[in-house]
Amino acid sequence: MKVSMLRSAVAIGLSACLYTASVNAQLDPLTVQIQPLAQTSLITDVVNAGDKLLAVGQRGHVLVFDKQWQQVPTPVVTQLTKAFFLNDTLGWAVGHDATIIHTNDGGMTWSLQMQSTELEKPFLDVRFFSEQHGIAIGAYGLFYRTEDGGKTWQDEFHQELLFEEDVSYLNDLKEQDQQLYLSERAALLPHFNRIIHLDEQRLLLVGELGLVAVSTDMGHSFERVDFDYDGSMFNAITVDNNVYVMGLRGHVFQSSTDLDTWQQIELPVESSINGALVNDGDLYLVGNAGIVLKVDDGKAEIVARRQGENIVSVAKSKQGDIWFAGSKGLFQLPK
Repeated sequence: MKVSMLRSAVAIGLSACLYTASVNAQLDPLTVQIQPLAQTSLITDVVNAGDKLLAVGQRGHVLVFDKQWQQVPTPVVTQLTKAFFLNDTLGWAVGHDATIIHTNDGGMTWSLQMQSTELEKPFLDVRFFSEQHGIAIGAYGLFYRTEDGGKTWQDEFHQELLFEEDVSYLNDLKEQDQQLYLSERAALLPHFNRIIHLDEQRLLLVGELGLVAVSTDMGHSFERVDFDYDGSMFNAITVDNNVYVMGLRGHVFQSSTDLDTWQQIELPVESSINGALVNDGDLYLVGNAGIVLKVDDGKAEIVARRQGENIVSVAKSKQGDIWFAGSKGLFQLPK
């Protein structure tokens, strides 16, 4: 019960956001979604989609860049958080209300695969291993898997990522009160914020409460990595034979891909770091307070700062254009 109470404040804030999303879900997306200012509204992710870039954001917005940004309709008006493309045509985007939408034409048209307002949890990332097999992760340990391309999704509970005291607490509760057990179980796991391929055999999962975990079986099970920091990690990226994890208040750590030892990268700011890009061999980080950093040989320097906005994602097109996404939409830095 103690852990549940400690996290109640977080749940209240999250519920408020989800309530707004739930109300929006009752609207007809095609009549309220297409907006001339969508490119300058909140954008939560920008990714490569074949030769194009694709961005997702609030109110179910999806924009495709091919010489210029063009908003395309989607079947939802809930906020989207992440997108992933397996190849030039097959892609998925996830978001609030446990929403998953799918495209098979490079992002020009979308269909709804899953949405559940009852879960009251957002998906925060999605990844596919093949055209059939994929996973979606999110708040409070939300974890769903499909093995038929997204036609059906099954939930998984990764108890191996609980702290030992929480496992004992749940085991006791399960024998005493089944309903309370299920309620507590749904709130005890940390937020799963990001999952990436560490290499061909391994996945790396980062999240709330200093969660860094690795899987060698496509996410069917995870093992926590020894990691001496208990704040939230929002993202991860591999560069050559190194991996970087990044998150709350300017905390960035680097390790070789054996994950045995971690070294903190000292930043000249305390802004939370949300996204990363490798460009011509150099690592760039983006974060709150409009910060753009370059990391070279373990040292970080500020290369740009945009006052009054947060940057959450960055991507480079096949034509070499770098686009940033954040609280004030999509933009490029002056050359």
